[in-house]
Amino acid sequence: MPNDVISPAGYTPTFAVSFSDGASGAQIVANGSPLPVTPVVANKPAPLGGTTSSSATFGPFAPAAGQPVVLSLSGSWTGTVSLLRSVDGGTTRLPVTMGGRTWGQYSANVCEPVWEEAEAAAGLYLDVALQSGTVTYRLAQ
Repeated sequence: MPNDVISPAGYTPTFAVSFSDGASGAQIVANGSPLPVTPVVANKPAPLGGTTSSSATFGPFAPAAGQPVVLSLSGSWTGTVSLLRSVDGGTTRLPVTMGGRTWGQYSANVCEPVWEEAEAAAGLYLDVALQSGTVTYRLAQ
């Protein structure tokens, strides 16, 4: 059998990438145990943001799947801001709920992750119902 290995070595050394298995050992990267990484969204959507002193609905914000959506509300205001979701281009906008209860409704300044979308056709909206003041809003990833 001919030797296709070129100098300087007459052999091919084996290298393997591994990571901690959580039990003081090493787990070799393979098809059944891929390198544990977090995917990076290459084309993050433009943030939805602005300032308003009147009630209105803003959107859509088209979130990238699998990444948290962060809502920021600031200013001196009273009222509510509700997160709405649509999968038909905004024709039908439903309130975001969890366990059958209202989830995405806010009446104070916040800066927190509020949603993680899995459906590519989904759009998020902010329904601002102000009683007084001015609110600055921002949905982003």
